[in-house]
Amino acid sequence: MENYTFNSYMLQIEGLNVEEASRYPVFFVLVSVYLFIMMANIGIVALIILDKSLHQPMYLLFCHLPFNDILGNSVMLPRVLMDILQPPAERLIGYYECVVQAFCSHMFGTTSHTVLMIMAFDRYVAICNPLRYSVIMTNRMVMKLTVSAWGSALVLVGILLGLTIRLSRCRTFIANTYCDNASLFKLSCESVVINNIYGLTFTVVLLTSSIGSIIVTYTRITMVCLTSNSKSLNSKALKTCSTHLFVYMIMFVFGKMNIVLHRFPEYSEYRKVCVILFHVIPGSLNPIIYGVQSKEMKRFLSKLFLSRKVLSS
Repeated sequence: MENYTFNSYMLQIEGLNVEEASRYPVFFVLVSVYLFIMMANIGIVALIILDKSLHQPMYLLFCHLPFNDILGNSVMLPRVLMDILQPPAERLIGYYECVVQAFCSHMFGTTSHTVLMIMAFDRYVAICNPLRYSVIMTNRMVMKLTVSAWGSALVLVGILLGLTIRLSRCRTFIANTYCDNASLFKLSCESVVINNIYGLTFTVVLLTSSIGSIIVTYTRITMVCLTSNSKSLNSKALKTCSTHLFVYMIMFVFGKMNIVLHRFPEYSEYRKVCVILFHVIPGSLNPIIYGVQSKEMKRFLSKLFLSRKVLSS
């Protein structure tokens, strides 16, 4: 028989089930990944802020990706690392801390979609309307796109968590590596039909908007490239769009696997791995994919390296 503890403010989180022999190797691997994500993404943000030549719509919009990666991984990975070193019975978390963690994790996932959507719009304008790019992508337009990306995510996630925190709780065990909305409403013995309906609507709206915008923008870009004889335009489009689609597909696959596996408790360990990969792979690849392929960023880094070399000599 299941024991019930009503509205407890102290919860137990399952975390990763790592064998004793693998505990420290897994811990050090994740620490290394976390440090790389933090340094690379903070470096990219600082680079865009410091170099005035990067104060362009494309880079200002891209800046939201590393910022979002910093937010998502700072909330999730330190908690996972701490729990790896603790015995299962001592993996405790306060209810309000759990809600904040769930809010930040869902903001990370939702904003990953909305930011890539506004970046797709920017690439569409740059490739399909190059002569009008500076007229369309003004500072005001960049601000509107930024507010729409973060504002829509804030509203969607706010309603999602608002429907969950209204529920009373009769359980204290979270069968996950970190707190998310599904783990929180599973603590309740009340009906969660409304939560499931809104969660499904949330997912459908987000995915429909995300996939729809990607298909429309890249279809138009492909049509322009097919009718253009400009090799430089086609090369620029292929380079930009392939990296964008690659990041989007990685995020999409691991994010949806996490949602699907929530419905199958017997695959909980696979879901935990997918959750971690959903956070760390985009966070690790984004600085490499977007940073290394940017001529402006490589030029700034080479100047910085050469200046330091001259000063040291």
